[in-house]
Amino acid sequence: MRYNYISIEGNIGAGKTSLAQRLAAQFNARLILEQFEDNPFLPKFYQDPMKYAFPLELSFLASRFQQLKDQLPQQELFTSLTVSDYVIYKSFIFAQRTIRDDELMLFKRLFDLMASFLPRPELLIYLHVDVEKLLQNIRLRGRGYEQDIQPAYLEGIQENYFGFFHQHPELRILVVDTNFIDFVSLREDYDRLLDVISQEYPKGITRIVL
Repeated sequence: MRYNYISIEGNIGAGKTSLAQRLAAQFNARLILEQFEDNPFLPKFYQDPMKYAFPLELSFLASRFQQLKDQLPQQELFTSLTVSDYVIYKSFIFAQRTIRDDELMLFKRLFDLMASFLPRPELLIYLHVDVEKLLQNIRLRGRGYEQDIQPAYLEGIQENYFGFFHQHPELRILVVDTNFIDFVSLREDYDRLLDVISQEYPKGITRIVL
């Protein structure tokens, strides 16, 4: 593996955690998984987004910052492999879709302050999956509070990711279209994805279809 700190991102149901776990197991890497199921605001948000958007995103930001700060010791980032299934930037990407403008200004100030204290991933992998397939994946994994997610919400999140990527050319971003492979179930598909991840990429956005 060419990189010591890899983060995997994608929309809801894209397979971020599955890929992170598999990479970490294969390379004996430090694995950082988001603890989203512990967030008490998440089920409430899906029932009443307007009321719970700000406390949800604020609690996610605090949780993500604390976890990454604790588990990303600077001195070890360049000597061993770390794989995470999220990046701190996710907080602002989702907040742009869910929080009202006046609250978003306050959130952005807090986000910028926290993000400045964390190292950037050497490679950010974005798993691109069409909304229809995302909805299928969400139904299959059967989390009750996710079953009412609407296509428009997923489309909006997807737009926010790409908008953010284009605003940050300093990041090394690999966008992989995984609509036509099943890297969770099929070893040959996982090997194809792994081969892509293992290549060297310039900063900016690189797009690949598998």
